[in-house]
Amino acid sequence: MINMTFSAEVAAAREAGQAIVALESTIITHGMPYPQNVEVAAQVEDDIRAAGAVPATMAVIDGVLHIGLEADQLQALGQAKNVAKISRADMPACIATGGTGATTVAATMIAARMAGISVFATGGIGGVHKGAETSFDISADLMELAQTPVTVVAAGAKAILDLPKTLEVLETQGVPVIAYGQDSFPAFWSATSDLAAPLRMDSAAEIARAHATRQAMDLPGGQLIANPIPADDQIAAEALAPILAQAQAEADSQGVVGKAVTPFLLQRIFELTDGRSLKANIALVRNNARLAAEIAKELVTLKQ
Repeated sequence: MINMTFSAEVAAAREAGQAIVALESTIITHGMPYPQNVEVAAQVEDDIRAAGAVPATMAVIDGVLHIGLEADQLQALGQAKNVAKISRADMPACIATGGTGATTVAATMIAARMAGISVFATGGIGGVHKGAETSFDISADLMELAQTPVTVVAAGAKAILDLPKTLEVLETQGVPVIAYGQDSFPAFWSATSDLAAPLRMDSAAEIARAHATRQAMDLPGGQLIANPIPADDQIAAEALAPILAQAQAEADSQGVVGKAVTPFLLQRIFELTDGRSLKANIALVRNNARLAAEIAKELVTLKQ
């Protein structure tokens, strides 16, 4: 048996049949420094509550899978050192050995499925890294989307990735990629890109029906909702392009590879944008949380 526990708020929501939205915890442990990490995590949770749903932040603490965190647990996790960043491959090992780990997109999807939660809000998914034709560096998030039935609301894939290849892999894996309210695939910090979105939907109700229809057809996997960052908060793609290129060139010249690539690039982009990238990141996560809450409420309505 997996040692899994629910926060008091999530347990009550499950009992009452309320809408619940899953949240990851790597943004707390690996995304930004304390106390900003805890403040942002709490704000995102409050955004979900204000929209009429209940947040469930996922984490493994001392070998226990937590579905929702109490306020003191959130504070403790925000200050903890040497927290593992867990995905599908190492999540069971972390639980089995009594470890503490923050959930990535893939691990959060797994936790959500185990808890019966259908909607998850994050910043941006992982994807195909630039140079993957030689490195084979492809995020486990893409395969998780292909097999785990959770609707993931994100501002597209992180702009540091090879977005065309990321969309190709998602297509091959049969993952619906649905842009919300526009025809362009959003590019994380930028609301639009030169890539056309495979699908478009303009309401939370449509997205919820698509999720329910996949379930009714017994199709594996979830769906990716690409929700553009609000225009007032974005960094335009043309302004960001040279910054992304410079950060990637520095990573290549310094021999940064594997799991170290993403944190290196994000830190350099933060520095090169004078902090604008982090402000945009916070804005898009909050925007995704609000949309996810609306989708979760629509799914509850469909089940009634």
